[in-house]
Amino acid sequence: MKKSILSITMAALLGLGVVSCREQKSDAEKAADEVEESMEDAGDALEDAADKTGDAVEDAAEETEDAMEETKEEM
Repeated sequence: MKKSILSITMAALLGLGVVSCREQKSDAEKAADEVEESMEDAGDALEDAADKTGDAVEDAAEETEDAMEETKEEM
Protein backbone atom coordinates (compact mmCIF):
# COMPACT_ATOMS: atom_id res chain seq x y z
CA MET A 1 0.00 0.00 0.00
CA LYS A 2 2.76 2.41 0.94
CA LYS A 3 4.65 1.64 -2.26
CA SER A 4 1.64 2.30 -4.46
CA ILE A 5 0.89 5.64 -2.76
CA LEU A 6 4.56 6.58 -2.98
CA SER A 7 4.65 5.61 -6.68
CA ILE A 8 1.52 7.63 -7.46
CA THR A 9 2.89 10.61 -5.55
CA MET A 10 6.22 10.44 -7.38
CA ALA A 11 4.47 10.15 -10.75
CA ALA A 12 2.29 13.17 -9.93
CA LEU A 13 5.30 15.26 -8.85
CA LEU A 14 7.20 14.28 -11.97
CA GLY A 15 4.21 15.17 -14.14
CA LEU A 16 3.81 18.56 -12.45
CA GLY A 17 7.53 19.22 -12.81
CA VAL A 18 7.41 18.59 -16.56
CA VAL A 19 4.36 20.83 -17.00
CA SER A 20 5.99 23.53 -14.90
CA CYS A 21 9.16 23.46 -17.02
CA ARG A 22 7.12 23.78 -20.19
CA GLU A 23 5.40 26.90 -18.85
CA GLN A 24 8.74 28.44 -17.93
CA LYS A 25 10.07 27.69 -21.37
CA SER A 26 7.00 29.33 -22.83
CA ASP A 27 7.65 32.41 -20.69
CA ALA A 28 11.26 32.44 -21.82
CA GLU A 29 10.16 32.21 -25.44
CA LYS A 30 7.77 35.12 -24.91
CA ALA A 31 10.56 37.18 -23.38
CA ALA A 32 12.86 36.32 -26.28
CA ASP A 33 10.18 37.39 -28.75
CA GLU A 34 9.72 40.68 -26.92
CA VAL A 35 13.46 41.31 -26.93
CA GLU A 36 13.64 40.51 -30.63
CA GLU A 37 10.76 42.89 -31.38
CA SER A 38 12.38 45.62 -29.29
CA MET A 39 15.67 45.16 -31.13
CA GLU A 40 13.90 45.40 -34.49
CA ASP A 41 12.16 48.60 -33.36
CA ALA A 42 15.46 50.05 -32.19
CA GLY A 43 17.09 49.14 -35.50
CA ASP A 44 14.27 50.82 -37.41
CA ALA A 45 14.60 53.92 -35.26
CA LEU A 46 18.35 54.04 -35.92
CA GLU A 47 17.80 53.72 -39.66
CA ASP A 48 15.24 56.53 -39.59
CA ALA A 49 17.57 58.75 -37.59
CA ALA A 50 20.43 58.04 -40.00
CA ASP A 51 18.21 58.89 -42.98
CA LYS A 52 17.10 62.16 -41.38
CA THR A 53 20.68 63.06 -40.50
CA GLY A 54 21.82 62.33 -44.04
CA ASP A 55 19.02 64.47 -45.45
CA ALA A 56 19.92 67.32 -43.09
CA VAL A 57 23.59 67.14 -44.12
CA GLU A 58 22.67 67.17 -47.80
CA ASP A 59 20.36 70.15 -47.30
CA ALA A 60 23.04 72.04 -45.39
CA ALA A 61 25.60 71.30 -48.11
CA GLU A 62 23.24 72.57 -50.81
CA GLU A 63 22.47 75.73 -48.83
CA THR A 64 26.18 76.36 -48.30
CA GLU A 65 26.87 75.87 -51.99
CA ASP A 66 24.07 78.27 -52.90
CA ALA A 67 25.37 80.86 -50.43
CA MET A 68 28.89 80.57 -51.87
CA GLU A 69 27.58 81.06 -55.41
CA GLU A 70 25.60 84.13 -54.32
CA THR A 71 28.69 85.55 -52.62
CA LYS A 72 30.77 85.00 -55.77
CA GLU A 73 28.13 86.73 -57.90
CA GLU A 74 28.04 89.72 -55.56
CA MET A 75 31.80 90.20 -55.73
